[in-house]
Order: sequence, then C-alpha cells, then structure tokens
Amino acid sequence: MNSDDANRLGTVIRSIGSQQLCPAIDAALKAVVDFDMSCAYLFRFNQPALLVHDGYNARVTERTLKAYLRGGYLLDPFYVACTNNHPSGLWRMSELAPDSFFASGFSISRDIHPCVSSHHGSLIEEIGFIVPVQARTALVYSLMRGLDKGAFEPAEMQRLAALTPVIDAVLGQHLQLAHADDLADPEESDSQLEDAFVEILQGQLTETQRYVAKLILQGHSSQSIASTLGISEGTVKVHRHNIWQRLGIAGNAELFRLFINYLVKQ
Repeated sequence: MNSDDANRLGTVIRSIGSQQLCPAIDAALKAVVDFDMSCAYLFRFNQPALLVHDGYNARVTERTLKAYLRGGYLLDPFYVACTNNHPSGLWRMSELAPDSFFASGFSISRDIHPCVSSHHGSLIEEIGFIVPVQARTALVYSLMRGLDKGAFEPAEMQRLAALTPVIDAVLGQHLQLAHADDLADPEESDSQLEDAFVEILQGQLTETQRYVAKLILQGHSSQSIASTLGISEGTVKVHRHNIWQRLGIAGNAELFRLFINYLVKQ
C-alpha cells in the first residue's frame, strides 16, 4: 500500500457513520477501477428499499428513481439475492440474474430501471458488493460502467474482490451507526411473496399463480420456474395460461405493464 492508498483508506475510516462515507469509498475504488456511476441500497425482505448512496451523478431521472424505490427494486436480481441470504462478496448482476432477465421488462425499462435510464442506455454493466447484515437483509454497493468503455475485466474484478473484507467491515459498521433504526426488529417471515406483489394481484389470482407471476416479472423462463417450484414445465404453462385469463392480458409484456401502472399510481 502506497501513501495515496493509505490516505484514501484513512479518509474512508474517518467517514464511517457520516454522509461522507460513500463518496470516500467511491474515491478509493476509483483508484482501483474506472466506473461511471455508483449506488448503495439497503435491501430488506418485504420492507421498502433504502437508498443509502446516490452516485448516479444526475444521470438517472427523479421519476425513474422514485418508481424503483416504490417497488421496481422487487425485480432487481441484487434485491432477490439479498433477501434470499446470498453470501457476501463481489458479484456481477449477470451472475445473479434469472435466465430470461435480460429480455425482461425490468431489464429494458426506462420507467423503473435506473441503469437503463442513464445516458448509456441499456449498454451498461453493474457489479455489486453484497454486505449481509442479518437474515434476509443486506446492503449492496454497486458500481456501473458503460459498455462503450468495456465490461469489467477479470483482473479488475479480482482487484475489487480483494477489498471485500474492508468493504464488509466499513459498511457493516456504518449501518450500525447511521442506520440502526432501519435494522431494528426485523419481522420474521417465511413468505415467498412480498406485499407489493400481493396488492397488485390480490383477489384475482391464487397464491401459487401470484408466485408464478412474480417469477415471470423477475425474469424467469418457464424452465426456471419449473425448477424453482419443483413442477413440470407443462404445469407452468397451465399456470401462465390461467394467469393471462384471470387478468385479461395476453402475455409477459402486459403483466409487466400492470406492474408499472401500479408503481406509477402510488
């Protein structure tokens, strides 16, 4: 570690518990890899996502960010990973995403996906440090770079991954100091369906159909849904057919539009 690295680390440590922490982390990580945007969210199962750090640099519209925080995050692979107790470390979104995610409405929607609403459009890669805090609760510190500069290279990922113990320690301590109220008394739940999904589809679908609809929205194919639920693809197709009939829609795109309309009306 040279003197510049030591100074940056010292700034990070001194900033724990303050609003200056995440900008200090950004500055330290910029010395390791180049990136265009950053953000940090606290994800808690069946509780609103909390934006801990806005490093979008005014490249994401307020409307998109609000829609994401109202419920768009429910479709984010990082949220799903965190609320399923994914291990800590540095992950590419592509490693966490379901098999059909990048063809899903969320992945290409400027309405609720902050990365897509940026000046880079959808040609952007997101990687994130997952920092588990407690059961079904974790903070994700994400870095994003336009693919016009090239995806994050394996050597860059290795350099960042080596910092995982420091990131875990710093952000874990920061959450205890600055966000203790947000971590207090988490509700234990074995539910697989968040309230927002229930509200959107309440009274129209059975519990199983609502869960299948959730997986569709999150970017799972019929094969992936069948594997997740331990049922046949044929049964999944029956569920899809019944969902479309009950909701009076024709397919995935219209299901996603129902979801978007719900968020916009909140």
